[in-house]
Amino acid sequence: MAHPDAPRLPSLAPADLDDDQRAVHAELTGGARGGVPTAPDGSLAGPFNAMLHAPAVGGPLQELGAALRTRGALPARARELAVLAVAAHHRSAFEWWAHSAIAARLGVPDELVGAVRAQDPSTRPEDAVESAVLDATRVLLSTGDLDDGQYASARHALGDTGLVELTTLLGYYALLAMQLRVFRVGLPEGAVDAWADRPV
Repeated sequence: MAHPDAPRLPSLAPADLDDDQRAVHAELTGGARGGVPTAPDGSLAGPFNAMLHAPAVGGPLQELGAALRTRGALPARARELAVLAVAAHHRSAFEWWAHSAIAARLGVPDELVGAVRAQDPSTRPEDAVESAVLDATRVLLSTGDLDDGQYASARHALGDTGLVELTTLLGYYALLAMQLRVFRVGLPEGAVDAWADRPV
């Protein structure tokens, strides 16, 4: 019997790929997104291995992720706060591990990152856009909707484009969190599970 936390999808190294899979692999490792985590054999870590197993949908999915990260209207820090809120909501250890590092590089204060992890709304960003993104994200994660007042407040801060992008971002990272959970994708060796407080 397999270990309950054993990965459910085999890792695909470049030598194992067909032409469609190879195209997705190339986009993930060398395209606009670039720099996704890889193993020594070139297989992809995190949610990216799953994209190779279904390249017809994995290709467009990675394109959406690249667009959100490189061509979106939301400021980078605001985007990462929203991703961290999704990771905390779903207790997605890999998502948290990857994006807390990005948030740190962008200068998001540790106190704020900790508050997002604890789902504590009492610590708020000083920046108005970051605050609006986090407020709307928390409501959307808990209720799946914004009432008229919440919508007006978010729209005032983010505009129509920003709100469309934010809802897309939340759906994208919720999808990745689900795939990470369903396929039992673990953390890289030496990474710390944010909810277990222990090295993997």
